Formats: sequence, structure tokens, C-alpha cells
Amino acid sequence: VPDHLLPKVAIVGRPNVGKSALFNRLVGRNVAIVLDEPGVTRDRLYGRSVWGEKEFFVVDTGGVVTVPKSHNFRIDGLALTRGGGGSEDDIAQAAREAIAAGLPSMIERQAAAAVEEASVIIFLVDGQTGVTAADIEIADWLRKRYSDKSIILSVNKCESPRKGLLQTADFWSLGFTPIPISAISGTGTGDLLDLICSRLKLSEVLQETDKVEDHIPSIAIVGKPNVGKSSILNALVGEERTIVSPVSGTTRDAIDTEITGPDGQRYRLIDTAGIRRRAAVVSGGSKTESLSVNRAFRAIKRSDVVALVIDAMACVTEQDYKIGERVEMEGKGCIIVVNKWDTVPDKNSQSTFFYEKDVREKLRVLDWAQIVYSSATTGQRIEKIIAAAGAAEKERSKRLSTSILNQVVREAVAFKRPPMSRGGKRGRVYYCTQAAIRPPTFVFFVNDAKRFSDPYRRYME
Repeated sequence: VPDHLLPKVAIVGRPNVGKSALFNRLVGRNVAIVLDEPGVTRDRLYGRSVWGEKEFFVVDTGGVVTVPKSHNFRIDGLALTRGGGGSEDDIAQAAREAIAAGLPSMIERQAAAAVEEASVIIFLVDGQTGVTAADIEIADWLRKRYSDKSIILSVNKCESPRKGLLQTADFWSLGFTPIPISAISGTGTGDLLDLICSRLKLSEVLQETDKVEDHIPSIAIVGKPNVGKSSILNALVGEERTIVSPVSGTTRDAIDTEITGPDGQRYRLIDTAGIRRRAAVVSGGSKTESLSVNRAFRAIKRSDVVALVIDAMACVTEQDYKIGERVEMEGKGCIIVVNKWDTVPDKNSQSTFFYEKDVREKLRVLDWAQIVYSSATTGQRIEKIIAAAGAAEKERSKRLSTSILNQVVREAVAFKRPPMSRGGKRGRVYYCTQAAIRPPTFVFFVNDAKRFSDPYRRYME
């Protein structure tokens, strides 16, 4: 997204409350000055931040007052001290200019400029020192001058979640809802980012761009040869009888077809079934299988949800497992379609139970995927394929609150503690946040990532 279209989030507050630490936490790295304006003693710091599907600029400001070029003054507390050459009269004049401009003594003009251009303002205070006169002054200034902007009161240096509520109690008097965080350890910053993103206002240009095309979930129908992929596609199209348009796949291996499901949602079906093998090139079963797998991999990469089709009368093969591994690696949603269910003899109420047990054991990599038992020939449960795919897409588009997510993480750690490392030290999970959707991406903050073995990482996943 072009820089001029990104919304801005300004961090303001008195000195030594941790503005720069929070800036680095939100941006994810130390950032140099990128905006240089003449006539100021220090410039605003801009850094890009990405959280989920939102991207924005974070703006950090210092406590340095704009003064004539021959001087360099800093306002500290309620007393004025000289940071460079000049007389006491110059210092007093700088303070009078700031007050005349309607700025509190603790906020310099760079901060005011940052607030003016920001969509969201983070008013940062110190949870260890409590409410100060400067905090009250800044709160009054923000409330009077920027009532039309979204203001988030963040109480920094709340290292302990338990003590955070006590530390924030006094800050309710400032007239904003206090949010406890720790810029150093990262505690509460996930909730802060969630709140920021919920209040961000994108530019009108960007909003119009977002409205151009709604997301249409793509479903790739994949599987080894002769399991009935083409039959399932034809059954899906015939079942709904609401083809929107065939979309050319250009140089791709497939032709995409859009249909409308029972819920009114449009879906794009990626068909790999009708592609004929190049018999002149392929010789031997191993190469045939290789072409089939590669074709499936390309379809998986383009899709949102994968419908892995297997033959009810055949066993799960190594090729099916390879496709399952690729689905997991690409972070795609998945359903398992057991086709030709009508051909299974002597079915009873326990048939699906034992069949599912066998599939789960042989496709451990997809043990979370929903299984649909269907028949393209008879139309049995064909409509459930689209319903299951839609449910899988909703799951991978879901965002969990940081509080709920960390409750689950705490329960998981309590049930199975991280193993001891060779040095006799144990890994610790501080907290977890969801960074993105499609696929759901989670970031764990730990004491040392090297202390977590691959099996334990898979357990947490």
C-alpha cells in the first residue's frame, strides 16, 4: 500500500513513559529518522506496522520544543532547562510560545503535528509513577482539541497482568479507559494492536479500492487419478445450477468455474481433473504420479480450501499423504471427500466410524479436516461438500481475541509443560497473539525459542 494511503497512529505523552520503547515494540525493530523537517531540534519517527490485515504508520515524538535554530531547548517536567546555547529569556520565550499555541508544557510542536495527522492517538502514561500533573494537562489538551479523534489511554510498565488492573485504577480519572501494557515485555500489546486496528480509518482511496472486489473463496478439487474429481465438479455445478461465469485459467493447468452455494456465497472451483497426461512424455507409473502430484500442488497454492478426494473402495496412499503435507505447509483449509460411498458393500451404522478411524490414522497430517462421505454418481451428500468447504474457509478467516487465545495457551502449557533442555532449563511461554488470518498465524513470545523442541511446537499448533 502506498505510504500516503496508510493511516497514522501517534504516540504522545510526557518524557520517560516509554514512548520509544512502545514505538519499537509496535514496529518490531529500531527505526531511524525518516522524515526531516527544518527548524526543529528533533524529527518525528515513522515506522510501518502490520497487524493482521491492517497496515499503518506509527509515529513517535520526543519532548523537544521547536525553537529558533540558534538554540536547542528541552522541556523537562515542569521546570525549564537549557539544552544548548541561549539565555534564560530565550527559554522562557520558547515556553510562552508553546503555551500561546495551546500546547501543554510537556508536549512540543512535533507531537502536536503528529496528533493532527493521526487517525488514532495513543496517550501513554507510566503505571509505576501514577497520575501526574503533566498527565492531567495532556489529557485535558487532547480532550478539548481532539475530541473527534480516537484516543487510547495506554498505561505502560504494567509488567504483571495481575497487578495491571491495580496500576490502571487511578488513571480512570483522566477520562479515558486505561489499557495496561508493557512495552518492554510485550504484555498487553496484542490487545492494544487489536484495539488500534478496530479504530483505524483508512483513506477514502483505499476504502474504495477494498470495495472493488469481495473475496471469493477458491476450492481446489485434488486427488490421485480416477477418484472421481471431474464427476464431483460436474455434480457440484449441476447441483447448484447457478454458474456465474467460467473464468479462463490463462496459462494455468485448469479452468476455474464460479458457482453460488446454498448460502448465497460465491465460490471458485479449481478443476485439475480434466487435464490429460502427455502420454508421449510420460512413461512409467512413477512419472505419472509425479505429474499428478505437481498439478495438485499448483492448484493447492492458488486455493483457499482444498477438497482432497479419495476413493471409498481404495486405501489411502502415499500420494494422498504428500498432498496432505502440502496442504498443511501452505496453510490452506481442507476437507476430505470420500467419493463413491455408494459402492461400499454391507454398510451399517458403524461403517463411517471405522472408515474415519482408518483415514485419520493414515492421514495424520490432516486429522483436523472434516470428512464428507459422498457419491458423485448418485448425488449423495454433494451439497455438504460446499457447506463443509465454506465452514473451513470461515475457520481460517476467524480472529481470536488475545485474552481467549492466552487462556487456551495457559491450559495447554498446564496440561503439558515444555520439556527441559540439555542445559537443564525449561522453555517459558509468556503470551501469544494472532498476527494474521488466511491462514491463521500466531506469534508466541517466549524466553528462548531454542528450548522448544519440534514435537512440543507441533503440540502447541
